[in-house]
Amino acid sequence: MKYIFEVRVIPPYTVAEYAEAWIEASRIIQQTPGALGTELHRKIGSDDTLLAIAHWQSKAHRDAKDDGRDARVRSILERHARTCEIRLIGEFEAPEWRVMPPGDDDVGG
Repeated sequence: MKYIFEVRVIPPYTVAEYAEAWIEASRIIQQTPGALGTELHRKIGSDDTLLAIAHWQSKAHRDAKDDGRDARVRSILERHARTCEIRLIGEFEAPEWRVMPPGDDDVGG
């Protein structure tokens, strides 16, 4: 499953500062059972907006990680609550439909 959210940093906090802390927290979170990686995308044409995607084996795994958060991760998230506007876009299952370029495996649903 994918957990997707949009982040808008509030100046003077910068995207670079957010990304540095996000990488640190993500490295810790990736040690959690069911964690399958994270991605951080910069919005084209925007100096302050990012799209974050966390990949999880299941929603249950993602929800369980919140129960025993590492103190360092908790500290980073508390700082982000003051320096960013974070909007949950949603929680999504693995894709049911994919169309790939010729030569790759196409999957229809």
